[in-house]
Amino acid sequence: MSPRRLQLLDRIGATGSLVCALHCAVLPLLIAALPAFGVALWLGDGVEAVFITFASLFGVAVLAWSYRRHRILRALALLVPGLAALWAAILYAPLHHSVLPHALVMTTGGALVGLAHLVNLRLNHGYQHGHRHGVRCVH
Repeated sequence: MSPRRLQLLDRIGATGSLVCALHCAVLPLLIAALPAFGVALWLGDGVEAVFITFASLFGVAVLAWSYRRHRILRALALLVPGLAALWAAILYAPLHHSVLPHALVMTTGGALVGLAHLVNLRLNHGYQHGHRHGVRCVH
């Protein structure tokens, strides 16, 4: 896969994950108002499961592909706990049914997944020209 395509995929993954984290952070504040706006669908368990499934498949695919290139675990070290937090927030019933703890865990998980993509983007940039950039690099 080309470096440009990997960068695009990481940007998409980071944006999506950070938007998800923002969604999870703001949702408790808007929980009472959403039915009045007719967007109660966003409260459904199915929507969360779809987002988390997509984030898991997309994140693992992009970061695993990139790891083969740069061989640094830093991005995966953020992705794994982020995905674990997201899955725990929907699969562990006591956490899932507690509004504030659920929102905090989902926000943290989404932020970690987004940061993993940003770190991966930076790692891929360092190898864009076939070598690791250092202080002596002129391009």
